[in-house]
Amino acid sequence: MMNRREALSRVAIIVGGSVIGAEAFLTGCKASTKTVSFSKDDIAFLNEVAETILPATNTPGAKEAKVGEFMAVMVNDCYEEDNQIIFMEGMKALQFKDAKAKIGKSFMEASAEERHKLLVALDAEAKEYKQHKTPEQPTHYFSMMKQLTLSGFFTSEVGATKVLRYVQTPGRFDGSAPYVKGEKAWAI
Repeated sequence: MMNRREALSRVAIIVGGSVIGAEAFLTGCKASTKTVSFSKDDIAFLNEVAETILPATNTPGAKEAKVGEFMAVMVNDCYEEDNQIIFMEGMKALQFKDAKAKIGKSFMEASAEERHKLLVALDAEAKEYKQHKTPEQPTHYFSMMKQLTLSGFFTSEVGATKVLRYVQTPGRFDGSAPYVKGEKAWAI
């Protein structure tokens, strides 16, 4: 059976870096005594952001996995207060300021193609920011959203059973199982 630390390190590998709030996640998600409030509209917005990152194709998308709800719980229960503030302000920026600056309308008013274009630009901005930031500077809000989307989706029942290969009760461990190109990755 895999422990939380191992699961989190695998999610970090998928995401391509460290996971915000990882220490709180490992210790039971009690990072902050302050709680932030997510409305139904906030969760719907986060589901749309997540669906833009991981859209439904021939497999379910992030919205079906209810990644918006997952993000709200993780930010509320696992993020330190300063990261909660960054995330909440980032939601507002993405919905209005950044969206209007880059595509001329709010995120929710935008088409799927415009949303994708916006998130690609924000991802590039977040990567550039990460390369030049000092350890004292906070994480870019879009990096938080992307990390939570990926970890929420691939650890959900939908992501683990319908997108990844999943065996409820696996057999023996075979560390040298051959990889066949095109096969799904295994669920953790």
